[in-house]
Amino acid sequence: MTSNNKNLTTIVIAILVLGGSFYFGFQYGVAYRPVADTATELSNKESELAEKVDFSSFWKVWSLLDEKFVGKSTTTVSTEEKVWGAIQGLTASLGDPFTVFFPPEENKIFTSEVSGKFEGVGMEIGNKDGNLVVIAPLKGTPAYRAGIEPGDIILKIDDKSSITMNSDQAVKIIRGPKGTTVKLLIQRTGKTDPFEIKIVRDTINIPTIDTESKQIAENEPGYQDENGLTKEGVFILRLYNFSEPSPNLFREALRKFIESGSDKLILDLRSNPGGYLGAAIDMASWFLPAGKTIVRENYGDKQKEDSHRSYGYNIFNSNLKMIILVNGGSASASEILAGALQEYGIAKLVGTKTFGKGSVQELISITPETSLKVTIAKWLTPNGLSISDGGLTPDYEVEITEDDRKANKDPQLKKALELLKSM
Repeated sequence: MTSNNKNLTTIVIAILVLGGSFYFGFQYGVAYRPVADTATELSNKESELAEKVDFSSFWKVWSLLDEKFVGKSTTTVSTEEKVWGAIQGLTASLGDPFTVFFPPEENKIFTSEVSGKFEGVGMEIGNKDGNLVVIAPLKGTPAYRAGIEPGDIILKIDDKSSITMNSDQAVKIIRGPKGTTVKLLIQRTGKTDPFEIKIVRDTINIPTIDTESKQIAENEPGYQDENGLTKEGVFILRLYNFSEPSPNLFREALRKFIESGSDKLILDLRSNPGGYLGAAIDMASWFLPAGKTIVRENYGDKQKEDSHRSYGYNIFNSNLKMIILVNGGSASASEILAGALQEYGIAKLVGTKTFGKGSVQELISITPETSLKVTIAKWLTPNGLSISDGGLTPDYEVEITEDDRKANKDPQLKKALELLKSM
């Protein structure tokens, strides 16, 4: 390492130790964001819409149901529950699986999930191409241990067809008390027939990050410092989500990378379903000058487009050699970070196409017990690529086959190591 690089390292470590992380926006898991101006109670807006909408059919059906409907049980559906059901039907009519109304029970489930600790199986799911799809199982969770994989299509949940379910409806069924079992019928690419996986629910503590230092060639001796980090090897940083504490943990991981003496970094975002937008902006800022656009927020014709820009930590020089690993489970904030660093030429992407979760949801309180999650915008990369339109395409496409998994091989990581060796 040159004297200039040593001086830079000293300065960088000081910055990393003293620097704080900033949090802007609330884009959970799939980029949720609360707002200050929220409705506190339902109000009758029919008079405002009377000139545009004929509600006579709605009220006729309401009256006929009150008059004629006989249910399977003697339990009476309350007026409030009918209102919640009507609102759910209204949001469903938009055809957007990410725009959802949460009645009280579902709202409690969603709130507990946002807190980062809950009881369930530990996987992120979403709707794609008309299917209920696993975005990613979270590391170390029951779903991960049971063998759930990104891209798995869920056909049934406990013998109930999930083909017409949106992800929030499915979560309500899959979630449950610790120690209970949920049964999933899975269709997986590469397998002819669907198969069943049983998962025992547990308390889920969402993992965030881990690091590893690896030599480019296994047969080459390497110097290890007191922390066990290999000098001049490859530093691997695995990020599992963009949770609230992740920017500080990412900063600490970068400090370890610098102290390792290596200039070769692999950022593993495989099966990372996303999280806070602010975390992605903060992480990208370590690699980009101040003011560089990281992601664009396009509202269509509703309002002017916004850009989220780098804070300008920008501690690395042109000596940095970086690969980002991605797959079909890399979504939302993962795609924002990877897309920006790919387009600015900071990193090459290795793996398979990302999930394509590029829409922005705003979480709005409707009553103290209910809320509405509504799509308000789409994410665009700095160059204007819509993340929702097929996700990100890697610079080097590498598949992991079923045989690779059985043999515990990782050809994507192997390709990344080969590329870094030649840089």
